[in-house]
Amino acid sequence: MKKFIGDKAFYKMVLVLLIPMVVQQGITNFVNLLDNIMVGSLGTESMSGVAIINQLLFVFNITIFGCISGASIYGAQFFGKKDHDGVRYTFRFKIFLGVIVCIIATIIFILWGDNLIKLYLSEGSEGGGDLIFTLSEARSYLKVMLWGLIPFMISQCYFTTLRETGETVMPMIASTIAIFVNLTLNYALIFGNFGFPALGVKGAAIATVISRYVETAYIVIRTHRNFDKFIFIQKVYSSFYIPIDVIKRIVITGTPLLMNEVLWSVGMATITQSYSVRGLKVMAALNISSTVSNLFMIVFFAMGGAISILVGQELGAGNIEKAKDIDRKLIFFNVSMYVFIGALLASLAPFIPLIYNTEDSVRSLATQFLIVYATAMPLFAFNHSTYFTMRSGGKTIITFLFDSVFVWLISLPLAFTLSRYTSINILLIYLMVQYSDSIKAIVGGFLLKSGIWAKNIIDK
Repeated sequence: MKKFIGDKAFYKMVLVLLIPMVVQQGITNFVNLLDNIMVGSLGTESMSGVAIINQLLFVFNITIFGCISGASIYGAQFFGKKDHDGVRYTFRFKIFLGVIVCIIATIIFILWGDNLIKLYLSEGSEGGGDLIFTLSEARSYLKVMLWGLIPFMISQCYFTTLRETGETVMPMIASTIAIFVNLTLNYALIFGNFGFPALGVKGAAIATVISRYVETAYIVIRTHRNFDKFIFIQKVYSSFYIPIDVIKRIVITGTPLLMNEVLWSVGMATITQSYSVRGLKVMAALNISSTVSNLFMIVFFAMGGAISILVGQELGAGNIEKAKDIDRKLIFFNVSMYVFIGALLASLAPFIPLIYNTEDSVRSLATQFLIVYATAMPLFAFNHSTYFTMRSGGKTIITFLFDSVFVWLISLPLAFTLSRYTSINILLIYLMVQYSDSIKAIVGGFLLKSGIWAKNIIDK
């Protein structure tokens, strides 16, 4: 067991990096929960309409992360090697690719937004609601949210690059400020408080967009004012020069990663769409379940970032065995945490949905979804850690096969077929899809043990 457990110095190093990310993610997800409750108070249709748009925007968000991730692999290793020019080049690459994705996404949402929304609208066997009103609410929410795509992209480029240099506090502060701006404006604009008009879901969207501009302004100003500390930002916009060899390496490594993120997110959105054919109440229950479970996944997401940074920096410095040791201990820590966190969520699952203003049947189904998800959390933690381990060593083809190919070959066909062509209860379908990740965990165990990921990619 000693090889899985670090000493005090190890956990101190991890916590210094982890805590700001956990706090940032925790505050974000907690306020998302409060937002969700406020929107939910408008009714099941309003909550479902917002949930549908958030599912579509989830694909955009993950695509941005995919664009950034290929460059981030090199950014962490360049910083580990003390190559600040290299970090600067990766930052420029993120911005350039991010702008392209924002343009494409805006065109898609403007031209085909209604058609995408309608994919999630169905009366279904579990009961429905007012689908026309749900469509109207979703459409209203989307039109405003489009204005937030660019600031979201810019802030993520800054956040990820700062974290690659070991700076996690500034992103935490930026998000915390934005979150409280969002929460305050939500209270004002959804319900018409503080003298503002009551705008419903449109008010929720306006609040989110304004908070994103606040977040972006803060992180950009703070980073550029501290140019002596963050050397990569010096003259970063004086030109858009990126050496051809750096572009080639990022593209070769990052393209499978980008494809993976896009295909994975589309696959997950399609799985949700498969569930939605069982009715609007299923969509509402899934919205409650996913929002609540995300609050309990804050360590999960932060550990992915910690693995990318700590393992990536050691690989970049050429300390292969040390990278393996750190990775093994981080994975054990993550899985162990989620044995306890999963148990906590399962115990609270019957009570949390009671805070939502919706039908009892929706609350009951949300509770059942939460319990299933809670029991699978250690499994998800292991797979998530394995994914980021492979990625830190530049094994993006493997991550592509491990992540999105699995979703499209196993999880999605399972959800699609069972929800449409059988009368199996939606809860059992959900359970089968979640636990299909056991197959992925077995494959991941072999990949980790092989050590195929433990490579320095910047000195090739």
